[in-house]
Amino acid sequence: MSRPSQELKTTPNRREFFKTMGAGAAGLTLGAAATRRTASAAPAEDDHDKQVLYIGDDIALADTQYGKVKGYQLRGIYYFLGIPYGADTSGANRFMPPQKPKPWTDVFPAVWWGNTAPQIMDNRYANAYASFADHWNYDDVSEDCLRLNVFTPAVDDGKKRPVLVWLHGGGFTNGNGIEQDGYNGENLSRYGDVVFCSVNHRLGPIGFSDFSAVGGEKFAQSGNAGILDIIAALQWVHANIANFGGDPDNVTIMGQSGGGAKVCTVVAMPAARGLVHRAVALSGNITGAVPKEFSEKLGAYILREAGLTGGQMDQLQQLPWREYIDIANRASAKIIKDTGGSGMMRGSFGPVGDGIDVPKGTFYSDPSAPSASIPMVFSSTFNEFSPDRIDGSLSRITLDGVKEKLKERFGDKTATVVDAYAAAFPESRPVELWSLILSNRKLVVAAADAKAKQRSPVFMAWFGWQPPLFDGRMRAFHCLDICFWFSNTDLMLTHTGGGARPRKLSKIMADTLLRFMRTGDPNGEGLPPWPRYTADSGELMVLNDTCEVKSDPDREARLTLPA
Repeated sequence: MSRPSQELKTTPNRREFFKTMGAGAAGLTLGAAATRRTASAAPAEDDHDKQVLYIGDDIALADTQYGKVKGYQLRGIYYFLGIPYGADTSGANRFMPPQKPKPWTDVFPAVWWGNTAPQIMDNRYANAYASFADHWNYDDVSEDCLRLNVFTPAVDDGKKRPVLVWLHGGGFTNGNGIEQDGYNGENLSRYGDVVFCSVNHRLGPIGFSDFSAVGGEKFAQSGNAGILDIIAALQWVHANIANFGGDPDNVTIMGQSGGGAKVCTVVAMPAARGLVHRAVALSGNITGAVPKEFSEKLGAYILREAGLTGGQMDQLQQLPWREYIDIANRASAKIIKDTGGSGMMRGSFGPVGDGIDVPKGTFYSDPSAPSASIPMVFSSTFNEFSPDRIDGSLSRITLDGVKEKLKERFGDKTATVVDAYAAAFPESRPVELWSLILSNRKLVVAAADAKAKQRSPVFMAWFGWQPPLFDGRMRAFHCLDICFWFSNTDLMLTHTGGGARPRKLSKIMADTLLRFMRTGDPNGEGLPPWPRYTADSGELMVLNDTCEVKSDPDREARLTLPA
């Protein structure tokens, strides 16, 4: 592999403060779309005085099945932003499977991110520390949100580069494809000579309201509209990515948090056959979808909350999206109260196990399903949740104090759980044990166990790198690992602090990801031999300043957790 050119370090932003931190959506849009300009037009690695951004009539043109798109080039990488892969989902298209976009005759200006899917934006920046650390990127929000972004080293040059499709986090309710600067694909595209895509799709009640029982056959797929959007994006990639220098027969999907759950779902879907060849799920895993019986009942609750009948679905489609989301959320709260429980399986909005688009029961159970041929990497972080990240006084908590804090969650099993984790991690302080317990690996292990029953290989990782920020209290937190996989540690400074230390691990992880994208096997230089995961031994790679293989180090502690 050729030596990477200089990592993207700073980007201008509408918030002046982040000009020195390499943060912000506006700055990232000064990225590079594919062009007919040769690679020699890119600036030399250590030459900071020459032009780095190119945009013009003949600089960044590419063909798609719906018309030409024009983007721009930055630092030798081409950006195409906000390309429509589906039609506007408002009005009559609300709750419907994604429709194809109308072809265009003029050149489409692919120079700005597509709209964020409808979601509640109130108080998005209310927490000052969270805003500092993550500096979320949000612009316009609308139902015309079926858009994707492409980062590529070249256009229509005859090469077949591996393709990565990034599915954003935020559960199935929030987020967008450029929510964090760590999602930017420029550096990985340059370093690995790959094509990087990121996707926006319908979320929450707009994307996952099941009206199949109350609205009739027309709404048979309404409960899975948001996940069908992702399939439509992958179909667009399959049909068009060769024009952007990519290989439609070598596509890896990757996501974190809610994006990891999306990866798990898409891999299990029959429609993924031929569209997905490898998959990586980070800190977000599910082994099944919302039961059909429950989603249908929730659909009836929503109609009742709106004061409508099944024959008035058109009125529900015409409501302003925020009004509809508020109605659906009130209905969700009522069904949770009436039926008990919480979470995606008991009232929230996510993919529905209808047995057609999304399998019923446990994913990956069918040995002949398309998922059987897809290798997967599952990964999570040591400290998805760090209780003392903001409140330093909690760092001094005692073991008895941890037990008191967890009593409401685990009841009379609390002492057993805490003592088991203390035995498994004897060098950890009480606050660190608290974090490990809250960040336990039950879901990721369950997902890996289910997938490992199929013939394709499964690999497990556990990310433990600790950033020197907030007096060391951030720990290996939820979302931290993303920028390491994508060579963005000097871009996402508020996660890593920047510098040589995170950059060293980032190179190892990016190389690992690129090998997996090309071969389905992450093994290679920079790591000890990484064995396939088995349920019996729980083999995993610890990703840290020193990477090492362990066999299910938290198994005994994890088994004390209540079901």
